[in-house]
Amino acid sequence: MDGTASSLIGHYLSFLRAQRKLSPHTLDHYGRDLQELRTLLAPAGEAASTADIDLRGVTQVQIRKCAARLHARGLNARSISRKLSAWRGFFGWLSMDIELPTNPVDGVKPPKKSKPLPKALAADDAVRLVAQSDPGRDPDSTLAACNRAMFELLYSSGLRVSELVGIDVADIREGNHESAGWIDLTEAEVTVTGKGGKKRKVPVGRAAVQAIGDWLPMRAALVRADGGADRHALFLNERGARMSPRVTQLRLKAHGKGLEMASDVHPHMLRHSFASHVLQSSGDLRAVQEMLGHASITATQVYTALDFQRLAQVYDQAHPRARKSGNKESK
Repeated sequence: MDGTASSLIGHYLSFLRAQRKLSPHTLDHYGRDLQELRTLLAPAGEAASTADIDLRGVTQVQIRKCAARLHARGLNARSISRKLSAWRGFFGWLSMDIELPTNPVDGVKPPKKSKPLPKALAADDAVRLVAQSDPGRDPDSTLAACNRAMFELLYSSGLRVSELVGIDVADIREGNHESAGWIDLTEAEVTVTGKGGKKRKVPVGRAAVQAIGDWLPMRAALVRADGGADRHALFLNERGARMSPRVTQLRLKAHGKGLEMASDVHPHMLRHSFASHVLQSSGDLRAVQEMLGHASITATQVYTALDFQRLAQVYDQAHPRARKSGNKESK
C-alpha cells in the first residue's frame, strides 16, 4: 500500500464504507477531517494536493502542532476534539497493517471548552419579574402571595433554590427536626445551610421583607396540625407541605412566561442576577463571595467577566467609534 497521504486516506475511507457501513454524510466528515490533517502537515510553501506526505511517520509533536494551529485559527474545542477523534481512528486503522511506534494522536487533548458565562437578567427585568404580578392570576391569591415572597427572597439574597425551600419560620429544634435555615424579619436577615453544610447569614431587602410579611398570614391558613416538620416551613404548597425545588422552578418559569419575559427564567438566574447587580453597584467581590456562600473566590470572579461583558455591550451600542465598519456613522 502506497504510503502517501492521498492513498492512505482513500484506503481508510473505503474501509469505513465497506466494514463499518458509515453513511455518505459521515464519510464526508471523516474525509474532510483527514484532508485537513494533510493540509496542516504539508511543508511550508507547498500545496497539500501536491505534497508527498507519508503519514506513517507522523509524530505526536506534529499532531500537537496541528491542533494548536486549529485553535489559533479560532476553531472551537468541540470541532478540534472531533478532528482529533477522526485522526486517532485513522492511525489506529493504519497500525493494523503497519507497525507504528505508537498512535501519534494518543495523549493529545483538545483545548478546554470555555465555560459559558452565567445568564443574568438586566436589573429592570429582574425587578419586574419579582415585583409584578402575573396578569393571568389574582394578585391577592394565596398562590400569588407565596410566589411573590419566594421570588423576592431569591433575588434579594441570592439564595440557591434548595436553600430557599429549606427555610423555616424560626430557628427550631424539635424532636428529630433541626432547622437548616430560618428567617428573621426583625433583623432583616436569613440564615441558610449551603454546600458542604456551611451556614451563612444573608441580608434580606425591604421589598422581600414586605412580601414575606404579606405571605405569613396566608401561610398560617395552610399549616396542618399533623404536618410534621413541614409545618415549620416558611413556604408551603396548597396541601400544607414544604415547597419543593421543582415546584419552585416550575412556578418561576410559568410566572416569567406570564410576564412575556424574553428569557426562560429559573431560580439560579435570579441568583446570578443578584450577584451581578450587587457587584456592579459595590465592586466588592469578597462581600459577594460571602453572600453567595462560595468556598473559593474563583467561583465568584465569573461575575466580573459578566459585568465587563455588559459594559462592553453598552460601549458597542453607545460609542460612535465602536460601531462595526459596515455601519455608517451618523453625520
